[in-house]
Amino acid sequence: MVVKRIVSNIACLSTEEVQKFYCDLFDLKVAMDFGWIATLTSEENAPAQISIAQHGGSGTDVPDLSIEVDDVDAAYLRAQQMGLEVNYDLTDEPWGVRRFYVTDPTGKLLNILAHSDK
Repeated sequence: MVVKRIVSNIACLSTEEVQKFYCDLFDLKVAMDFGWIATLTSEENAPAQISIAQHGGSGTDVPDLSIEVDDVDAAYLRAQQMGLEVNYDLTDEPWGVRRFYVTDPTGKLLNILAHSDK
């Protein structure tokens, strides 16, 4: 058996509000929208992964979603421009990632990260 895709499903009352949040913050594109469900995609082909954790590292909670971006500083700036509350400030972690946390409109904790080039 080959896993072809893993999809994160986020329960919400308004797909429009949550769709706008993810499209605005991450430049995602709408691949499908039936009103009650919308699927957002990136132009990139990403590997399917599931992380299992006891904590989020550096004293943080385990995030609901981890979203890797190519420029975490730009994502951080965009989050600030959107007026989002940053739950964990932009940090270079000892295990080789630079990341920050924000919460989406449904209350999901997002770990936004990029791997360090060091």
